[in-house]
Amino acid sequence: MRVNEIIGSVEEGVDDPNIFKAVFMAGGPGSGKSRIANSPILKGGGLRPVNSDDVYEYKMKKAGLDYGDPDVIYSDQGQEIRNRAKEVTAKREQMYLDGRLGIIIDGTGRNLDKISGAVEKLTQMGYSCMMVFVNTSLDIAQERNLNRERTLKPEEVERMWNDVQTNMMKFQQLFGKGKFQIVDNNGGLEDPERKKNFDKVQKNVTAFLSRPPSNPHAKKWIQNQRRLKNAQNQQEK
Repeated sequence: MRVNEIIGSVEEGVDDPNIFKAVFMAGGPGSGKSRIANSPILKGGGLRPVNSDDVYEYKMKKAGLDYGDPDVIYSDQGQEIRNRAKEVTAKREQMYLDGRLGIIIDGTGRNLDKISGAVEKLTQMGYSCMMVFVNTSLDIAQERNLNRERTLKPEEVERMWNDVQTNMMKFQQLFGKGKFQIVDNNGGLEDPERKKNFDKVQKNVTAFLSRPPSNPHAKKWIQNQRRLKNAQNQQEK
C-alpha cells in the first residue's frame, strides 16, 4: 500500500466500518496464517494488515537477496533489512491507529508479554481486541515449512511451534470467551468437521466486527471527530 493510500484511509477515520477493532493473528511457522487472513474468515472485512513480513519480502527481493535461504535471512544484511522492515511497519501501524482504523496484527504469538502490552495499549485507546489462533500439528508445520518460499531451519520451526502452543491457554485467558477463536488448519475444507470449525470462527469474527464500539474512550473520540467533521462541513458551505 502506498503512502498516499494510507493517508486516504486514515482520513476516513470515523467513517471506517471497523473502527476501533483489532484482530490479532497467532500461529507458528507453516500454520497458514496468511491463508486464513485472506480466507472468507477475515477477507473483505476491510481490516488493515500490520505484518512486517510483507515489507521484508519486498525489500529482500529489491536487494536481490534470496528470500527463501535461511543463511541469507540470518546474515547481517538479512537482519538489517528485517529491522528496516519492522520500522516501516511500525510507522504504517501508527498511521492506522491515528485514524483508529480496524487492523489485523499478524504474528507468530511467541511473545506473550508483547501481545499483552499491545492489547493493553489498544484497549486504553478505545479498541476492542480479539485473536484468531491458527493451529496445526508440528508435523504439518514442518511439512509446510519445506514448501514455503521462505523456509526456516527445522529446529527453529519446532522451537517456535512449542512456544506458540505453550501460550495458547494464556491467550484464551487474555482475550476472554468469544474473543479467542481457534482455527484448525491441519487439512482441507473437504473435512466436514474442519469446515464446521471455519464457519463457526467466521460467524464469530463477523459478529465481533459488526458490533459498534462500546469502550468509553472510543465513544468520546468518535463524538469529537463527528463534531469536528460537521464543523468543517459547515465552513465549506
